[in-house]
Amino acid sequence: MIFDSFTEAQSMLLWSTFAIALVMGAVVNKTNFCTMGAVSDAVNMGDWGRMRAWLLAIVVALVGVIVLEAAGMVAANDAFPPYRMGQLVWAENLLGGFIFGIGMTLASGCGNKCLIRIGGGNIKSIMVLLIIGVIAYFMVNPFPGSDQTLMSILFIDWIRPLAVNVGPYQDLGSLVSRDNAEMARLVIGGVIALALLVFVLKSAEFRSSFDNILGGVVVGLCVVGAWYITSNLYINIEDEAVALRHAVTPDYWDMYTDFHEGIEEKPVAAPLSPQSFTFINPMGQTVGYAAQGFDSSLLTFGIMSVFGVILGSLLWSLLSKGFRIEWFAGFKDFLNHFIGAVLMGFGGVLAMGCTVGQAITGVSTLAVGSIITFIAIVFGSALTMKIQYYKMVYEDEATFGKALITALVDLRLLPASLRKLDAV
Repeated sequence: MIFDSFTEAQSMLLWSTFAIALVMGAVVNKTNFCTMGAVSDAVNMGDWGRMRAWLLAIVVALVGVIVLEAAGMVAANDAFPPYRMGQLVWAENLLGGFIFGIGMTLASGCGNKCLIRIGGGNIKSIMVLLIIGVIAYFMVNPFPGSDQTLMSILFIDWIRPLAVNVGPYQDLGSLVSRDNAEMARLVIGGVIALALLVFVLKSAEFRSSFDNILGGVVVGLCVVGAWYITSNLYINIEDEAVALRHAVTPDYWDMYTDFHEGIEEKPVAAPLSPQSFTFINPMGQTVGYAAQGFDSSLLTFGIMSVFGVILGSLLWSLLSKGFRIEWFAGFKDFLNHFIGAVLMGFGGVLAMGCTVGQAITGVSTLAVGSIITFIAIVFGSALTMKIQYYKMVYEDEATFGKALITALVDLRLLPASLRKLDAV
């Protein structure tokens, strides 16, 4: 898609993002696609239906990205955030994912689910959004009058030195074959996708569930659609097709003024890079956008995705007559959501994504860090659910230590001889 001006190309980016997010919001609400719910169903009830829907979304996104990338229609190497960067920040992926998994369990859902709940009338999710947004904003933006961020104050000095340089890119294809990474991605991605698809479809119950299939397919297609749109926006500058992300470099922006006439300040290049859906950092962007007076020049892919998902969910809630106002059941419910939001704000930025941003969008690039984050999120959520369950069943008898050890035994991470509470 080639446009004659920067404004036209940027408008296409923003409005197409909004439209895709609108569809995602409506379908996720309609199908009850929920990653936290997927973990809960599997851990507490042995029901893998929603987990299979999540894995199906990964399959669709993965196949779409590796095929389109091989065809030159997706530029995942240039992505924002840089999923495939050569520095494997494994400790950040691991800790951030684990913290995020705990947080989403306490707050009754991940970032995407928070937006879906807002569209459905859940007032407490607005508080969750605001808390996540403020923390996410200051994790990447300095405090007023300072050059320090929450990330630099709390994490950078001790966790960034643990990063490992794995070469130009960290995706599985590049690690296996630097000379022919594209073919390696096709092979490795195809094998992973096929294995996941076999697991997903071997369940007759899942195959008969229209909503689970619809949710998984549509979420995966939305992720692919966003990758495609953001990778294929070009501006015609003196008969040269220049990628939108490159048009804001000094070579073009300062030399050619006609294509960006009327724009007072040059946009930041990174938010114009190829990207797809993630929701924690965009919540921070949305809070910053509101704090700066809703200046339309500050609109980004992330902000439009937040608005689109909320509106899509709202529209489905109204059409299905499922809209209802919800508030905290009590102080404990408030406290759980508050703590969960704080943990998601820190964890989501530290891990560079959430259950959609890393576990679907990131995994679709075959980035090792995304896979680590996915595993850490599931583990953090599953462990929290187990502890909550034993605390509920045994009440005062179940100290946190006993519940934790027993939960680890249930998850087969400790020997059964260490069990402190009878299995229930």
